Amino acid sequence: MEYTTIKKEDAEVSKILEAERVRQQEGIELIASENYVSVAVQEALGSIFTNKYSEGYSGKRYYAGNEFVDDVENLAISRAKELFGAEHVNVQPLSGSPANAAVYFATVKPGDKILGLKLDHGGHLSHGHPVNFSGMLYDFVQYTVKKETGEIDMDEVREIALREKPKMILAGFSAYSRNMDWKRFKEIADEVGAITFADIAHIAGLIAGKQIESPVPYFDIVTTTTHKTLRGPRGAMIMCKEKFAKDIDRAVFPGMQGGPHDNNTAAKAIAFGEALKPEFQAYAKQVILNAKAMADELMKNGFKIISDGTDNHLMVVDLSNQGLVGKEAEVALDKAGISTSRSTIPYDINPPMNPSGIRLGTPAVTTRGMKEAEMRQIAQWIIEALKNKDDDNKLEAIRQEVKSLCAKYPIPTF
Repeated sequence: MEYTTIKKEDAEVSKILEAERVRQQEGIELIASENYVSVAVQEALGSIFTNKYSEGYSGKRYYAGNEFVDDVENLAISRAKELFGAEHVNVQPLSGSPANAAVYFATVKPGDKILGLKLDHGGHLSHGHPVNFSGMLYDFVQYTVKKETGEIDMDEVREIALREKPKMILAGFSAYSRNMDWKRFKEIADEVGAITFADIAHIAGLIAGKQIESPVPYFDIVTTTTHKTLRGPRGAMIMCKEKFAKDIDRAVFPGMQGGPHDNNTAAKAIAFGEALKPEFQAYAKQVILNAKAMADELMKNGFKIISDGTDNHLMVVDLSNQGLVGKEAEVALDKAGISTSRSTIPYDINPPMNPSGIRLGTPAVTTRGMKEAEMRQIAQWIIEALKNKDDDNKLEAIRQEVKSLCAKYPIPTF
């Protein structure tokens, strides 16, 4: 997109936008939560729906002039239902954490006990971390991964559930590279009478692309962001069994939010339509193939991947055996034109702002058309950059090689 009107009307913003365009085009994006949307999704975000206010739901709005808002929201809902096989869908949540907050608000009371995955073992802030609203308002008990394998021990999950009798069991993650046993989680929840809640924000695109199993058939409630692997706009949605529908809808509006962002709803409808096409399944498959290739190349060269590999789009690299910590690795790789995010590792001895690992993901580079050969090359650049983290000349040389590769794989919207 050229942003011709912005260039004419606001030179300062135009300059910033152009700098960001160059940064994205010339660099390799390995932040696992990032991706590139289509031109159609970008156009919807800047569409005339941004002018409208539409508190309420289809057919029950608190403002006039919402007949076409109803149409686009109904379309987004119907496409999401088809994509995931959900009984009920609410597409109004503005982001992942607010969606999760609405689920808690709809189903449990402050002080109720919830079982979720610990943050430094791959969970998310909104899954009960003490500094987050979830940990402040609810009594979270948390399961972990096994130190020896880096994988969730479902026997431990059951033991904790039987001991603690949580009102809800939450399965989901932001930095876990293995498939979750949704059916076993459901069996454990049924044994203790708990509500099941899955947060699939990171893997929704891989589920929509029919590459990994979905929790929707098993779980009471499922949330997801609509970006990341799903390759839509920044936003979220909640899917649930019909018996939770009214409570979920009330929790979103008027409980947690006012009017939805209708331009975002239109962009969600487009993204869901794109994900229903056969080529999206090919994309999702390639995302996983690319992640496996990158993990394999790093492990062959002595780098430790938590759980010794990946089943999805991401991996957490434990840098302890390289004499590095996450922040310095992130900075060095950024200088080399490779964007990553520092990450805690299970049983990390270092603080969250300077943890022992980095998280890598392949959704964005796969959208650009890169495949396994490019992943192995990128892994080699990562290795080289980290070995030369204090040599700015060497990092700049890698950056130029990265730039040359990226020129062969333009970002779709550019």
